[in-house]
This record gives sequence, C-alpha cells and structure tokens, in this order.
Amino acid sequence: MGTASFIASRLNVRSTLATVCIAVSYLVMIVAMAVSAGFRREIRKGAADISGDIQVVPIHQDYLSEDEHISRNAAYLPYLEEMPEVEEVMPVIYRAGLVKAGDNIHGVMFKAVPNPADTGRLAVSIPVRLSELLSLEVGDRMLCYFVGESVKLRNFTVASVYEGILGGTDQLVVYGSLADFQRLNGWSADDVSAFELRVKPQCRSRRRLTELEAEAGFRLSAYRGEDDDAVFARSSASTYSTLFGWLDVIDLNVLVILILMTVVAGFNMISGLLIILFENISTIGLLKALGMKNRDIRRVFLNSASRIVLLAMLAGNALALTFCLVQGSTHLIPLDPENYFVSYVPVSLNPLTVLLTDALSYSVIMLFLLIPTHFISKVDPADTVRVN
Repeated sequence: MGTASFIASRLNVRSTLATVCIAVSYLVMIVAMAVSAGFRREIRKGAADISGDIQVVPIHQDYLSEDEHISRNAAYLPYLEEMPEVEEVMPVIYRAGLVKAGDNIHGVMFKAVPNPADTGRLAVSIPVRLSELLSLEVGDRMLCYFVGESVKLRNFTVASVYEGILGGTDQLVVYGSLADFQRLNGWSADDVSAFELRVKPQCRSRRRLTELEAEAGFRLSAYRGEDDDAVFARSSASTYSTLFGWLDVIDLNVLVILILMTVVAGFNMISGLLIILFENISTIGLLKALGMKNRDIRRVFLNSASRIVLLAMLAGNALALTFCLVQGSTHLIPLDPENYFVSYVPVSLNPLTVLLTDALSYSVIMLFLLIPTHFISKVDPADTVRVN
C-alpha cells in the first residue's frame, strides 16, 4: 500500500448525499441500457417471427393470395442455406383471412409453416390479443373466411394461444399447418408463398440485415434456375423500417441519458469532494507542513473519493440488477402494445456492456474530480496550523 492509499484509508471521509446521488445515476444508466437492449431484442425477434429476418418473395405477385406460388425445390435454396449468418431457411404460406367468433369478425394474416407445434389437422395457434378480442380459448372452433376467386370457409380448432411480441391489433398472425393451407389453396406439396431466412440474433441490426439482404439478393440472381420463378429478397429492416427507426430513437435517448447521468454524478461528486476538502483543511495543512507535495495530497483525497464512487457504483449496479431480474421474470411493469409494440417493459443485460459503461463513467467522474483538488494548492499550512 502506498503512502497516499494508507493515509486515505485512515481519513474519516463520508459523503452520504454524493453516494446516494451517484448510486441513483448508475441505477438509471444501467436500467436505461437494459430496457433499450430489451426493446431491440424483443422487437427484432417479433419482426422475425412474423416474416423472418429476410423474406424471399415473388416479384410482381400477391403472395397473400392463392393465385401465385413458388417452388420449394428452387435451385438457389442451397446457396441461401450456406450463408454463414443464416440459421434456417423455412418455406411458408401466407394467406389473408377473416376470423368470425359469434358476432365478432376480425381480419388476420395466416402463416402456415412446416411441422407446427400443433400437428392436428386444421389446428391453429392464435395470439393472445386475438383471443381477447374474439373471446376464443383453447379447444374453441374458429370459423374463417378466405376471399379469392371464390369465398372459402374453414372451421379451425384453436390448439394453443401464444404471447405475441408485436401485440397490436394490426399484427395478428395465426399459425397453421403448411399442408392445410396447400390444400386450401389447391397447391401441390412443392408450392409455397415465400421463404423466410432466420439469421443469428447478433446479425439483426439494421446495418447487418441490409448487408444480408444484398447478399441474399445477389445469390438469388446468380443461382436462379431457368424454371424458377422470379423472386427478390427483402429484410425485416426494410419491411418494418418504422420499428427499426423507433429503436434508433431509443438508442439515441439512452446515449443522452448516459451522458447526462455521468455529468450529474460527476458534479455531485465534485460537490462532495469540495465538502470533504473543507472539512479536512487542517489535515491538508498538516500534511504540507510534514513535507508532502500537493500532488501526493491530491492523490490522498482522490483515493478517498474513488472509494465513494466505487461504493456508489456497486450499490447502483446491485439495484439495477435486482430490478432487471424482477422485471425479466415477472413482467411487473406493463406497456400498451398499441403504442410500444410490446405488452411489458423488456430488459436485457449484457455484462460486458455494463462493465464498459461502469469503467467509462468511473474514468470520466475521476477526471472531473481533478478540478476541485486544485484547491489543495491554495491551502497555506501556516494559516491552518495557526488557526488550530
């Protein structure tokens, strides 16, 4: 232990107000980052659940109808599957329809996938929001109308109810079996509406999705067979540009919060350190009289201030972690999905991001504290000793 650290450990230094203010600042910073990361994760995942991270759809065709389809055996599929960022290429059928339950009718989008969790014939999985709107429960029958060249009716069974991430009334997706909708459309087992590419979660940023959209588009053009239908690729960042733009605004707000909270914590600690210096003027004078240099005395009080900042940082981090654990497991704080796209405040903590934020904000606060330590050079040991 150095001399400065030894003396700092013997000083009776307390600054309760500064400690509380800094702890609150760290709490706000960590929670803001966790909520921002939670929104990014849930909304990107919700967009991927609806239409995949990248869609391969027909050009100049209505892929929500029964009139047009593409082949499951297209020549370009192996080249999409070998993209390192792609985890799965899934054939799907989309179909717009009307759901009727009693006197209530609502428009939805049906999405048929291979081997759904509910494997019964004419079994579907509906979102919680639709269940609430039409008072549907598991086991109920759900009459559906499909409008094309003629109106077709199907009486589906509600096999399960799922919690949709994008829970607004304009994002109601009902999941069914690929085979059921191939029969509904009068298609063969090789006919589908589109392909959905799911990419690795770390590749779901707007920039990476745009790059992967371009890469997939190039492979579609380069490896399309002579008999393959004309298709193109589009990413969820393009389809849901409003959502991704909203996430960018949230990230900007979080950046502003981080800067403001660091500045607030820094100024609170400056005030606290000034109080500590005034309370220890006699100690400063004594240390100067004993021959200690200003630089070493500054180090003494910076060490004391550092302990306060670290204690507040640990307290703020502990409170933030507790909040995130409780909110993540209970969804205690709800949101209106019509305005916020999700029904609760999502949280996601990245330990590395938290550590980097702690280290950066700690460094900035300690730089701020160099300002009040210049007061030490103004202290005259003769005056302080004479006063005492």
